[in-house]
Amino acid sequence: MSGGRPGLALALRFALREMRGGLSGFYIFLACIALGVAAIGGVNSVAQSIGEGIATQGQSILGGDMRFELNQREASPEEHAFLAGEGRLAQSASMRSMVRLPDGSDQSLVEVKAVDDAYPLFGKLETAPAMPHGALFGAKNGVYGAATSQGLLDRLNLKLGDRVALGQATFELRSIINSEPDMLSDGFGFAPRFMVSLDGLRASGLIQPGSLVEHVYKLALPAGTTEAGIKAIEAQAQQKFPQAGWSIRTRSNAAPALSANIERFSQFLTLVGLTALIVGGVGVANAVRAYLDGKRGVIATFKSLGAPANFVLLTYLIQIFIIALIGIAIGLVLAIAAPYAAAAGLSSLLPVADAGGIYPGALAMAAIFGVVTTLAFAILPLGRARDIPATALFREQGFDQRGWPRAVYVIVAAGLILLLAGLAIHFAYDRMIATIFIVSTVFAFLILRAVATGVQWLARRAPRVRSTALRLAIGNIHRPGALTSSVILSLGLGLTLLVALALIDGNLRRQISESIPEHAPNFFFVDIQSAEVDNFKKLLQQEAPDGKIVSAPMLRGRIVALNGTDVTKLTIPPQGAWVLRGDRGITYAQNIPENSTLTGGQWWPKDYSGEPLVSFSEKEAKELGLKLGDTVTVNVLGRNVTARIANFRQVQWESLAINFVMVFSPNTFAGAPHAWLATLTEPSATPEREAQVLRAVTQGFPAVTSVRVKDAIDVANNLVSQLATAIRAAAAVALGASVLVLGGALAAGNRARIHDAVVLKTLGATRRTLIKAFSLEYLMLGLATAVFALFAGGVAGWYVVARVMQLQAQFLPDVALSTVVIALVLTVGFGLLGTWRVLGHKAASVLRNP
Repeated sequence: MSGGRPGLALALRFALREMRGGLSGFYIFLACIALGVAAIGGVNSVAQSIGEGIATQGQSILGGDMRFELNQREASPEEHAFLAGEGRLAQSASMRSMVRLPDGSDQSLVEVKAVDDAYPLFGKLETAPAMPHGALFGAKNGVYGAATSQGLLDRLNLKLGDRVALGQATFELRSIINSEPDMLSDGFGFAPRFMVSLDGLRASGLIQPGSLVEHVYKLALPAGTTEAGIKAIEAQAQQKFPQAGWSIRTRSNAAPALSANIERFSQFLTLVGLTALIVGGVGVANAVRAYLDGKRGVIATFKSLGAPANFVLLTYLIQIFIIALIGIAIGLVLAIAAPYAAAAGLSSLLPVADAGGIYPGALAMAAIFGVVTTLAFAILPLGRARDIPATALFREQGFDQRGWPRAVYVIVAAGLILLLAGLAIHFAYDRMIATIFIVSTVFAFLILRAVATGVQWLARRAPRVRSTALRLAIGNIHRPGALTSSVILSLGLGLTLLVALALIDGNLRRQISESIPEHAPNFFFVDIQSAEVDNFKKLLQQEAPDGKIVSAPMLRGRIVALNGTDVTKLTIPPQGAWVLRGDRGITYAQNIPENSTLTGGQWWPKDYSGEPLVSFSEKEAKELGLKLGDTVTVNVLGRNVTARIANFRQVQWESLAINFVMVFSPNTFAGAPHAWLATLTEPSATPEREAQVLRAVTQGFPAVTSVRVKDAIDVANNLVSQLATAIRAAAAVALGASVLVLGGALAAGNRARIHDAVVLKTLGATRRTLIKAFSLEYLMLGLATAVFALFAGGVAGWYVVARVMQLQAQFLPDVALSTVVIALVLTVGFGLLGTWRVLGHKAASVLRNP
């Protein structure tokens, strides 16, 4: 090296030569990087695979090339003629109603779907037994046919061939639905499917003025119609019928709600994967420190022979970068396999691309995260190695506790961490949530570092105790090279995430299964005709004299403009977009509704007859950027109605009482046909009493849809359980990374532990004393980590439940206990496994080679 300053080529040659001995000491490094990259790349690859599946199967999912939906009314003759002139047309209608046994002894809520002879335009309706349309749905001796899901047969203890009543008509159950091609485009349903013909639905008498019926018209356009041609038809439909109020979807946007939910969920899992990668970064730092500590003789030799400090830095940076690339490659292979696994496991539930596929964008994003994370966490120990003089390396056992390296390395590390945060926010679906997540993670790391320092400070100032084992344990916590920081950092973030998710899940379940039922009504009754609402109330009063009955008129309307601007041209934050997505229930009232509090503006006077006014829910108004005096245009029954915001209300959604985002002044919908919504609340009612009320309503008013709130809560609980399983699996990835890092930290400290154990044994310490000392050390570190995780995870869980979900948050002792147990099992268990190996070393070999 005397012929000139060594360059990159020589550094690369030395780096490759040193790596001939294999990757010993870097297996944790590889596992941490591979796990984080696999999580990020796999989640996003699966999300893109589902998106591709939705795009390629758009016609089947949508049931056509275009879908026109109208609420509470059928298309006018002019509208129908326009649609029929563009291609093959299929018409269907959907609503919720009650199916009952012929003797009236039992009944069930169902999702009714009525179809015509053209259904389905694309895909195939698969039933068992398979039957042609006429045989499946046609009338025989005045009895129409129906296909239903197995759930209805199980619920009412029925079999094929049995008859049930829907409204005023009788239907024979002729087949079981195995696959419904356009199910995903229809949205989530929480009751069994009941499919009939349009003629059968009309015969039932359920379609009345104001009934909550969705009329859908699906078009199969001529072959070769391009996306531009579809957009032209959509523009023409809006131009010819500006107040039709129909919601239009195309094959390229077949299931927008599903796509949005997949994107949100993939963002959440990506952030969890990023947490695993960041936790793995601690493992990277530990591995790099331990590796360089083992290379102290080589580094000292380099420097003694005149190698510049930058050459040493470059040599080991190349090695670490190569090892990182190996870990990233392993993670990418796992990520590539994820869509294929999803195609095999989810194809019956979601439109995953059949052949799996490789998604370069998702893989590139994961690889970038892996590279940046590695460099961000490796640069500080590399900086320390660069600046240690050869004499110190020969003289001392290591250099990992020499404090901060030069400012340039700290700046570079900080810059890389900022880059990592910026990338996470840039790729996020909801950047506000991503920002909060990143800031919280950085804050948690700083606090964890402070906790570790605080634990060492307390150990250093602890009073002298008589117990030799306890005295050794306390000393191990604060001695040079102690594992305190590594253990607390490695486990702290993973446990914090687990606690936060467990508290959110637990509070949500408690709210659904305990708190909500205490205040929620027993029943919701929908589609009560205006002419029957008084008699309906009388029936409820007879059947439940102690019950509280609340009723309100109800229409369906879709917000089409805010302050005169088409909502499709507005940029709306994700948290408020749901208000504009599809149709909303709306009402009118003279007085402020129950469960609402006026927070701004004035309520209209009785007998108000001026311009249409609307009261808007305060939270949703803020999310949409609305203020008092703004205008909202709603399409109701094919007519655009513009109303000015007169006041804001705080709405208690969690009560499950009758609540609406928008309440209009009564003059707004004077003369408009509509139905009524009612609730019955009777806290002391037994299941038998509820069944009696349900039978009476179904027999007396067969067109009224009855929803038992407890049944809806059970469905919600099942959905939350499924989501919780996926979320806990994702959190386990982060905890798995924590365990890997913990194992790596303990392994990295084994060399110093071996020397200490041998010296202590030479001085007379027994194996039992040493095991007890190490156990107490790990026990105290585990408790410190658990306390932090409970506090930080509790704060995070409270924020999400109380501030984001607007629910009552409660601390759950079982979550706290399980967290403490997990922390202690991991720290003590892994610690003792490593310690057992340490205690088995012979004294002579260690003392000869310190």
